Amino acid sequence: MQREKVILVNEHDEAIGTMEKLEAHQKGLLHRAISVFIFDSQGRLLLQQRAAHKYHSAGLWTNTCCSHPAPGESTLDAAHRRLEEEMGMCTPLTFAFTFRYRAAFDNGLIEHELDHVFVGYTDEVPIPNSEEVAAYRWADRETIDRENSKHPEAYTAWFKLIYGNVFDQT
Repeated sequence: MQREKVILVNEHDEAIGTMEKLEAHQKGLLHRAISVFIFDSQGRLLLQQRAAHKYHSAGLWTNTCCSHPAPGESTLDAAHRRLEEEMGMCTPLTFAFTFRYRAAFDNGLIEHELDHVFVGYTDEVPIPNSEEVAAYRWADRETIDRENSKHPEAYTAWFKLIYGNVFDQT
């Protein structure tokens, strides 16, 4: 089995090399990532609960899907690929913005990502991949705001940083 590689980048999102995903997270090196936010016709966001065996943030609620582009793969292509792989969905996506964040986890891993955020709209019913997703649900901003204020530990670090900005742009 080939180990997944991520694209290391500088602060200007210029590729400076590749590295195995786990090693990049162990060293906390800045790398390119993607996050997808899918909304339905009622303005609700499709949330996923990460599978229990994920190497970090397992069991936490987050945006529709997220991952890393493979070397040579565009961020848009990676967003489409992962949306289909994780949620069994195919819908047009629009680039929204990028952001950079760094978060350390209890297991010693460090997320240090330059994240490309994409937004899509569909009323399609997801068909989640149980290897990636424990559960899913649709939620409006008020519900997420309320839950996040009462139980922020239930959401991923990156989701808490950006979901408000995504809702503001939709």
